[in-house]
Amino acid sequence: MTRRLTFGLAGVLSAALLASAAPVLAQSAYPPMPAVGAPKPFSLPQMETYTLRNGLQVTLIPYGLTPKTVVSLRVPTGNIDDGADTWIADLTADMLREGAGSRSGPQLAQAAASMGGGLQTSVNQFETGVSINVLSEHGPAAVGLISDVARRPTFPASEFGRVRDGRARQVAVARSTPGSQADVALAQAQYGADHPYGRVFPTDAQLAGFTVEQAKAFHAANYGARGARLYVAGQFDTAAMKAAIEQAFGDWAPGDGPTAAPATRDTPMQVLLVDRPGAAQSTLRLAFPAPAIGGQDDLEMRVTNTLLGGSFNSRITKNIREAKGYTYSPGSGLAYEDPQETSWVFNADVTTAVTGESLKEVFGEIRRLQTEAPSAAENAGAKTYLSGIFVLSNANAPGIVGQLAYSDMMGLPRGWMDGYVPGVLAVTPAEMEAAAAAHLPLDKMTLVVVGDLATVRPQLEALPELQGATMQVVTP
Repeated sequence: MTRRLTFGLAGVLSAALLASAAPVLAQSAYPPMPAVGAPKPFSLPQMETYTLRNGLQVTLIPYGLTPKTVVSLRVPTGNIDDGADTWIADLTADMLREGAGSRSGPQLAQAAASMGGGLQTSVNQFETGVSINVLSEHGPAAVGLISDVARRPTFPASEFGRVRDGRARQVAVARSTPGSQADVALAQAQYGADHPYGRVFPTDAQLAGFTVEQAKAFHAANYGARGARLYVAGQFDTAAMKAAIEQAFGDWAPGDGPTAAPATRDTPMQVLLVDRPGAAQSTLRLAFPAPAIGGQDDLEMRVTNTLLGGSFNSRITKNIREAKGYTYSPGSGLAYEDPQETSWVFNADVTTAVTGESLKEVFGEIRRLQTEAPSAAENAGAKTYLSGIFVLSNANAPGIVGQLAYSDMMGLPRGWMDGYVPGVLAVTPAEMEAAAAAHLPLDKMTLVVVGDLATVRPQLEALPELQGATMQVVTP
């Protein structure tokens, strides 16, 4: 597979002018690259956490020098509460921005813009977020705006059809792509189509049948102060902020609190095939159960993943992208479904004719790491990369809020963030080898392949690792 990088005309002309205006330096004339320094530790800034009488937890984080303030409310409801109405949580969150309190949707947007920010809503399995990043002088007013949106949405019926149709278009496009088809097949293989983790998209009939009354009912049943968290980070006046929070949220009804949906999954080998006749590429998903977040072997597996497929300098990328040219953008990562369920997932879109060869190389890289500890240089490189990404992701107020909210949602102790970089830097090559051996057993893989099965299936059947495996053709 080949992709062209296209540069704009202005960029081409600029490059030409620079080339004609300056002499070309010989490679030896450049000074040597500076050595990469040791990763810097990360420590959470001083912060204050307290709880209102109704159960709302508040975390105040004075941070940074920029006169900006992030206000982010996380309500403990998400797709886990959808039940049979897949994505009703998403539609409800969409409708929060269409009108709240005494303001219409456009008036909400205008109010947010006048504070120097934009109103955002988000939904994941366990949480709905309502957030804004404003100029510091508007911090208390932003708290009031967030309270209106989360507590007093008006759900204008005149806007519901447009919002629902927008989601329908989004789903239609997503379901048509091989990547989404692979993700659906993988989720259903791991958790089953009836578990919240296995319901990735609603059907067309579900979306078409949703009503504004269902969104209202979902909000009434699931939004409340108990288990919710409000984060304020950046520059702000603490006393004024506390007063605004009490006024905006102090009388919020507690509600029922978070929902739990424990997931159980078997780990026999599964090979699932989705047919796309004539496809020029095969979309791959290779998954294994992985250590729980914050638990034993979690950090070891993160470092191992970084070397194996989780960075541009990873072994798999060097192999099937740089050396073989089978794919453009392979990658792997740890997907933390909930505090106890984690998957290591490799993904790639590879040329159809080399689907089998691509998997052969991936399996080979897994086996190599399971039987041979990486070099000290590889170990150090993976740890430096992982530590640096973590520090950079927490370099501003929105990043701090995002990481704190995620850590709280996953039940991690507050000290986990401070201990992350030292923990990563302590991982040894031998521990990486042991993590790969323990958590990537090829005889318990879940493999999804979306592609031209007439061409691809014989390649898969020839792989030693798949001998005896039942290959099931599915329609996600």
